[in-house]
Amino acid sequence: MRRFMSPRPKKIRYCQRSFCRRAFKPTGRPLSEIEQVEIYQDELEALRLCDGEGLTQEQAGEKMGVSRGTIQRIISGVRKKVALALTEGHALVFAEDGEDL
Repeated sequence: MRRFMSPRPKKIRYCQRSFCRRAFKPTGRPLSEIEQVEIYQDELEALRLCDGEGLTQEQAGEKMGVSRGTIQRIISGVRKKVALALTEGHALVFAEDGEDL
């Protein structure tokens, strides 16, 4: 029998800005009628630091208190989410970590 260890606890990620629950969506259609893609606060912060401010992944990791590899994983995932929402007409909904829509 294989024993699986529980996953490591999630490291605290420091974000400079607090984002209230908002959404970007295509105009002309109610939010309730379109598919929603969640973007968490740490994903938005990593995207802002790397793509918005032009920091390297290492610099962004230092600001957020996580490793460069963690930033790389976060950025890769959030870029896919944004690309999907923009090309498929989905809503980008900003949520705090663990918040249900």
